[in-house]
Amino acid sequence: QVQLVESGGGLVQAGGSLSISCVASGMISVINIMGWYCQAPGKQRELVATITRGGFSNYLDSVKGRFTISRDNAKNMVYLQMNSLKPEDTGVYYCNADLRMHGSGRYGNYWGQGTQVTVSS
Repeated sequence: QVQLVESGGGLVQAGGSLSISCVASGMISVINIMGWYCQAPGKQRELVATITRGGFSNYLDSVKGRFTISRDNAKNMVYLQMNSLKPEDTGVYYCNADLRMHGSGRYGNYWGQGTQVTVSS
């Protein structure tokens, strides 16, 4: 079995910073792309940032220059450093990973349970 567990969410004032992290555990052979998604109240879940195993990253336009995604392949972890936070960044942030388990020839897509980030104005 595979588990993705996020941590680090919370309440922060506009203009502040917050860092969230996610660890993947289980019988994991290799993790390809890891990413963060956000679901704001009443809206669909949307991609915030992704990072490949080699470190190539991609961001939602509205967070470019403010958010930084990084990962530690040895620890199966992905991080999101969020600076200059805005109220519109509020939402549940979900970790996502595209990975292959030991003994499997196929990649599967997995989600964490989410962590709440609230930015007050």
